[in-house]
Amino acid sequence: MKAVTVVDRTVEVRDHPDPEPGKGELLVQVEAAGLNRADMMQVQGFYPAPPGSPPDIPGLELAGDVVATGEGVTAFAEGDRVMAIVGGGAHAELAVVHERMAMAVPESVPWSEAGGFPEVFLTAHDALFTQGRISIGDRVLVHGAAGGVGTAAVQLAVAAGAHVTASVRNRDLWDGVRQLGAHEVVAHDDFAGRGPFDVILELVGAVNMAGNLQALARGGRIVVIGVGAGAGAEIDLLTIMGKRALVTGSTLRSRPLEEKALATRRAETHAVPLLADGTVRVLVEQTYAIADAAAAYERFDRGGKLGKIVLVRR
Repeated sequence: MKAVTVVDRTVEVRDHPDPEPGKGELLVQVEAAGLNRADMMQVQGFYPAPPGSPPDIPGLELAGDVVATGEGVTAFAEGDRVMAIVGGGAHAELAVVHERMAMAVPESVPWSEAGGFPEVFLTAHDALFTQGRISIGDRVLVHGAAGGVGTAAVQLAVAAGAHVTASVRNRDLWDGVRQLGAHEVVAHDDFAGRGPFDVILELVGAVNMAGNLQALARGGRIVVIGVGAGAGAEIDLLTIMGKRALVTGSTLRSRPLEEKALATRRAETHAVPLLADGTVRVLVEQTYAIADAAAAYERFDRGGKLGKIVLVRR
């Protein structure tokens, strides 16, 4: 098979042996696979694949047809349309997925959107509902709301009955974020005085933490799932104490299978039906053939996009 391959902190498309499904695993012909910030970090040498995943083939999410099954598989069969998060290896013609990580792709959803759904919607769903415990009427602030996870989070929070404020650096993308249902779109540095917020989803990094604490409601929750603008922050512990604030963080890639499977089932139950009926959607900025992977990674790295960059089989 051909696969995107990390070579000297850049990407090339190279030939690899076809993977084989083990016990409880599916072999999937990849029709679409989204790019994520973690892929860029892996190429740069900062985010190695976890044990058991291909060390040199990036890609955390995929959608495609099951072409073979390993021993003991019961939930899916050859020909089924599935989508899933994986520890790595999604940016290839074939990939192995544990059946407990797979979700059925609704017939109404095109491959490009299915391939960009799992990582961002599972991440946003887990951060908002499991970590942030949002509920109807909560005031929610989503930083970096024009990216993949941000656009997913805005839509999920709105669908849950929350009042959503979105912070977006690029003003050219404000209208697009508003169309997702955000009640208010603000500049990336103009949020601190707009609270109080019950839940703040931090997708940018340390630069926002002082303002986040200022804007947080009493009993509020800050969930950190992105640190592109820095990981080290100085915070006022007295403010945390006085507001009875909860500051937590979340990643999916490094979690054990059991925990990732649980996050998958929660999103499958709640978010996939919303995708199927059009309540939420995957914003696809641009698609690239796998042969053009280098161009896709370059486009992602430039920023200024609304939603996802997706590799597709052509």
